[in-house]
Amino acid sequence: MRILLLRHGETAGNLEKRYVGRTDEGLTEAAIQGLRQISAKRKQLLYGLLGPVAAVYASPMRRCLETAALVFPEKDFSGVPVRLVPGLSECDFGRFEYKNYRELSGDADYQRFIDSGGTDGFPGGEAVAQFKGRCADAFRQEVRALMGKTDGTAVFVIHGGSIMAVLEAFGRPEREYYSWQTGCLSGYLCRTGEENGHFCLTDVAKISII
Repeated sequence: MRILLLRHGETAGNLEKRYVGRTDEGLTEAAIQGLRQISAKRKQLLYGLLGPVAAVYASPMRRCLETAALVFPEKDFSGVPVRLVPGLSECDFGRFEYKNYRELSGDADYQRFIDSGGTDGFPGGEAVAQFKGRCADAFRQEVRALMGKTDGTAVFVIHGGSIMAVLEAFGRPEREYYSWQTGCLSGYLCRTGEENGHFCLTDVAKISII
């Protein structure tokens, strides 16, 4: 089975380089118009690359739901409802939420986080290991429930951090978390597989929809 891991479109917080975790903001007007204006040819190329779409999953955050509705509109995918997966929501950034590096400059907790290479937890929020485990467990559960029932593509419209967590856990060849970063409306197309008796994702290829 094929898997598309797609990061949502741009929000105001993304433009300002903020930590946008639990803040439930929608897409910018420019992002919405950009998705509405994707050419028919570009859409045909994308849908042709994906083949039959078996399911569309999304984080329950507005930015993901709006992206899913615009990229996979109900009129074209009437038999493929969007299913919400709370476990694939972005990290809870705690005290860093909706702040950027300028606003956090000089903050001892933030400096400690930077010095740790981004592995330290977020004060008042999630531990990084907890976030990664949550995303990996939620993703594996949804995919395993679908495997064997379809040969189509399962689409996940989620967050940059969630994509990195999933691919660090299952992507092959193995790579570290931050090496899987991707921009808005970009992501990875891959296949489900097995390695030494364990579920994994193979043939991982970068993809952008605009």
